[in-house]
Amino acid sequence: MELRHLRYFVAVADAGSLTVAAEQKLHTSQPSLSRQIRDLEQEVGVQLIHRSAHGVELTSAGKAFLDHARMALVQAEAAKEAALRAAQPARPTFSLGFMSGAEIGLLPEVDRVLRDEFPGIEIRLSSDYSPVLAKALMRRKLDAAFIRPEEQMEDLSYRRVRTDPLVFVFPSDHRLASQAEIAPQEIASENFCLPSKSAPAVRRVVLDYFNRAGIDLKPQHEVHNVVHAISMITSTRAVMMLPAYTKSYLPESITTRPVQGEVPTLDLMLAYHKANKSPILKWLLSRVGQLAGTPS
Repeated sequence: MELRHLRYFVAVADAGSLTVAAEQKLHTSQPSLSRQIRDLEQEVGVQLIHRSAHGVELTSAGKAFLDHARMALVQAEAAKEAALRAAQPARPTFSLGFMSGAEIGLLPEVDRVLRDEFPGIEIRLSSDYSPVLAKALMRRKLDAAFIRPEEQMEDLSYRRVRTDPLVFVFPSDHRLASQAEIAPQEIASENFCLPSKSAPAVRRVVLDYFNRAGIDLKPQHEVHNVVHAISMITSTRAVMMLPAYTKSYLPESITTRPVQGEVPTLDLMLAYHKANKSPILKWLLSRVGQLAGTPS
């Protein structure tokens, strides 16, 4: 029994006709296909197909045989693909995470840096909240990730990529839009949105900033990501603070203004597990200086 016999049988079963299977699926002659099916039935030892003027129908034996024939073809194809993969040199792989939004400015340069040194590399990308990526690094699900410094992650090491200033963000027609800079006191009476605990590093910086300014901040809402922030700012005319790089993908209906006086900042870090000895990681760490100048 040969694989071509199985392919022919499955094609006839799917088409319900020897003629249709021969001409449209197998591109062979109908007499040749009939001969192949007879050879298969002789090999199996039972009739698999009942032929009539209206086409063909599978016998009970043919129906039982069909499922196994399909499985055999799938397994044969999988065996072929496995052999082809084994015959090729293994591609270096690197699993890289980006805090949501950070990849907009960083990914093109990171991709270039890695592919210049490892042309055949497979880069597996993830985008998520910073704490989620940090936990993935702890579990060795990722090789490296661009995240904020996260607390209680003793097994992680960090290399600073850049420092992001925070800016005030609000509707473009807000009263504060007429000012070149915004003092924290201007925000005391505003409807304010605070980053949720899904972004703990940003939340800490914002709360510490207003605490140092002597302002008892009473946020009305919490937001989970930039898309949620855009929605809340637009719908409630709220004010909030976000890293400056986010202004590159804010809509025209929302504007930003720098902070007057002391500017709160957040470090963007390249994080990795201390036990990771990957040469790809070592190369990426050696090129962090290039990434620091990447526009965002």
